[in-house]
Amino acid sequence: MTFLAHIADRVINRPLLITPGKTAVILEVLSGRMGVVAPDASQFEGDQFSADEDGTRRFHPYRVTETGVAMITIVGTLVNRGAWIGANSGLVSYEGVKYQIQKAAADPAVRSILLDIQSPGGEAVGAFEAAAVVRQAAAQKKVVAVVNGMAASAAYAIASGANEIVTIETGISGSIGVVLLHVDYSRKLNAEGITPTFIFAGATKVDGNPFEPLSDAVHADLQRETNKFYDTFCATVALGRGKRLTADAARATEARTLIGQEAVDIGLADSVGSFESVLDALSRASAMSARRISPNGGLSMSDQPGAPAADTNTGISQANHDQAVAAAREEGHAAGAQAATTRLAAALGADGIKGDAARMSAALDLATTSPSMTGEQVAAFVTGNVASSSSQASADQVQTALENDRQPLGLAMPGGQVKKAKSSLSGSEIYSARRAGGR
Repeated sequence: MTFLAHIADRVINRPLLITPGKTAVILEVLSGRMGVVAPDASQFEGDQFSADEDGTRRFHPYRVTETGVAMITIVGTLVNRGAWIGANSGLVSYEGVKYQIQKAAADPAVRSILLDIQSPGGEAVGAFEAAAVVRQAAAQKKVVAVVNGMAASAAYAIASGANEIVTIETGISGSIGVVLLHVDYSRKLNAEGITPTFIFAGATKVDGNPFEPLSDAVHADLQRETNKFYDTFCATVALGRGKRLTADAARATEARTLIGQEAVDIGLADSVGSFESVLDALSRASAMSARRISPNGGLSMSDQPGAPAADTNTGISQANHDQAVAAAREEGHAAGAQAATTRLAAALGADGIKGDAARMSAALDLATTSPSMTGEQVAAFVTGNVASSSSQASADQVQTALENDRQPLGLAMPGGQVKKAKSSLSGSEIYSARRAGGR
């Protein structure tokens, strides 16, 4: 009896994000005609313990695979607090779900998060805060929600924060709406000769009590409360789904539920798949990337781990792309300059060429026009085919050129840039080669 009173306190006259069918079931429970038992999470994939590099076993408040996929199972009716982690007599708490998601997002051993959902929804209070935690996690790591049976009402609010929603073929998604149940026992009490009397302070303190019919004013107040939760629900979905399902589009569903591909067609889900296909795809993803899951369970675009949930293009942004390209070019130029300098030094500093203006000029020309030749190959060709010369500039001439801000030697680098060569050659040797070559 205590447990039923506990359920009644959570259900009667409170806004619920739950399917009408589940509301009827709860009412049956309160009538004492049936109970509710929810299945536990699947025990076939992953483990709640993992071993660190030193062999120490570490406990996780979720199951995690060897490849770093954290599986968070949401099965049963959702309540704000009380059930902690996992299903407890059909109840799962937002408190526990948020704790698991936050831990997984912060766990370096976790590469991605899979939300395994089979829930008709539950309490409105706490649902949108849980959805916000999912969005925060999705900004750090890949989060995929699997409608593994049902993700309705509050459960859909949670799923909407994921980077992607994958529904099984028979999965039920949606029910974006709010219901408030009021039970009037006044006629039954009258028939039994029972007359309840309230002694209270505050004009609205006993509004909506189950021992008298609702007045028009109280009904209007409860409707305003329900509308407020409904507006927040639609806005929450839009924050997670973005252009895929806007607030107006969510409202336009009129709290309908859709199955499988139908849900995909209107933007409630992204693809039809299975728990196994999603797990396999996430397991194959690298530690430094999270890729978009295609309808057949394969991996496609997006190399950016943890793109914001509402971003329909979960790939790298244009700004980040341009920055990465610039960095790569700069790195490539630096590497190219170093390689060219080393190659030129090998050619101009070789025995038979070093100090010989004619051969140094020829080696410089050959190295520039034949980039596929190594420094050693250039030196060998020049010493075997170019006559030597005793022409050499003095150190004073080199110093004068440097003081006049002349470049000792220009190297054409990738990207059209010109870099100063910094080799082991002396200034006089470089200057002699440049002068002898007419540069």
